[in-house]
Amino acid sequence: MEGFEAVYEKALAAFKKGEVEEAERLYLLLLEGHPRGYADVYNKLGIIACQKEDPQNAVEYFKKALKINPRYTEASLNLAISLNDLGQYDDASKTFSKAAEVVRAERESVDPYLSGKLANEHAKLGDIYSEIGLLDEALVQYRKALSMRPNFADVLTKLGIALREKGLFDEAIEKFNKAKQTNPQYTNAMVHLGITYYMKGFIDLALKEWEAVQKINPGVKEVQAYLSLAKKDIVDDE
Repeated sequence: MEGFEAVYEKALAAFKKGEVEEAERLYLLLLEGHPRGYADVYNKLGIIACQKEDPQNAVEYFKKALKINPRYTEASLNLAISLNDLGQYDDASKTFSKAAEVVRAERESVDPYLSGKLANEHAKLGDIYSEIGLLDEALVQYRKALSMRPNFADVLTKLGIALREKGLFDEAIEKFNKAKQTNPQYTNAMVHLGITYYMKGFIDLALKEWEAVQKINPGVKEVQAYLSLAKKDIVDDE
């Protein structure tokens, strides 16, 4: 057998090229004669299992990686995603939380890519909770995402929508405005800020937001409808 380093380099090259079967064969070869294994190898095998649409095996590989290195943030994130794919949402959430604790504790040394990935996965889990009507759980996940990346305009907007759905209009307005400040071109925040103003009866403020959206992106069809309906309300009230 070739030396470990040579096999590892070949495995990594095959992995990067998307040669899944060859990469898997080589990584498994690296584990022969090494009962404890290697965290990075198990993590790569887990990713390969995900690519092969085998989340159950992926979970086992990621757990093995974390048994060797409990502070392996990327493996934690990958494990959480795989658990989520299996519908094990509580376990996924707990795994996210543990990963978040590591990132917060070592914020200066953690790759920004990983903290951004963690934030995105929290947001995705929030989306799932929101879609099935579990708004409190969705709020928790969106806030966890923002604890990692406070200036994600899309997550601020999702948080605002969930708050509005719970009837917390003032808090929702605050989040939409923060999303606008973070990204003045993010029209989705303006659209939902306008909707929230409209629901509160502040039609002039709603019109202002929707007209701003039209200037940035005239092709947003729902805004055209909102403007038409709001202007009709004003005429009817007169």
